[in-house]
Amino acid sequence: MQPPARVVLITGASRGIGAEVARQLAEPGTHVIVNYREKTQQAQSVVDAIRSAGGSATALAADISDNVEVAAMMQCITAQFGKLDALILNASGGLEMRLNRDAQRRLALLAMPLMPPGSRIVFVTSHQAHFYPNKAVPKGYAGVAASKRAGETALYAMRSAFDHAGIHLTVASGDETSIVPAKEFATAIVNAAVTASPSTIVYIGGADYLMTVA
Repeated sequence: MQPPARVVLITGASRGIGAEVARQLAEPGTHVIVNYREKTQQAQSVVDAIRSAGGSATALAADISDNVEVAAMMQCITAQFGKLDALILNASGGLEMRLNRDAQRRLALLAMPLMPPGSRIVFVTSHQAHFYPNKAVPKGYAGVAASKRAGETALYAMRSAFDHAGIHLTVASGDETSIVPAKEFATAIVNAAVTASPSTIVYIGGADYLMTVA
């Protein structure tokens, strides 16, 4: 079997935006790794949909906040493919700031040795988290916003290392208070992972929210 031209890992890809991103990446020459934590049947459904569309995919279970599980997942990718062309950080490593910060940073660190120059890391977040704490967030959302923002900040701190390795980091931010179609959000994430000259930040939906940002 001919090795794939591109290998893409998407965390939290068994449902929602992550699953839609995985489905949109289904094309010959790309192998999509659908990471999931618990929903084995849902993850396999995403894999089946990709294969039905002519793509190539596998499902790998790992809780991204668990050191051992993440290390095992990355070892499996190393053994099977020996490289990773794009890492899409869609899953959260927990509501606690430290846990999510460490989870996102750990994944990036483990992925970097596998990523050739020109590879992409895309961090998926919300406007409410991206602008936290400078803008008010919906009631009950502060903990989520702080956690997501901690993960984003941890990746920003790694930019010099990414640049040195030729890896491009993009933050894809969507507005959770507006109705942003999953396909639209997913398309923006996919574009950040595959286009020749991706932006460093991509905003999806929520124009009214962005106009209020100081």
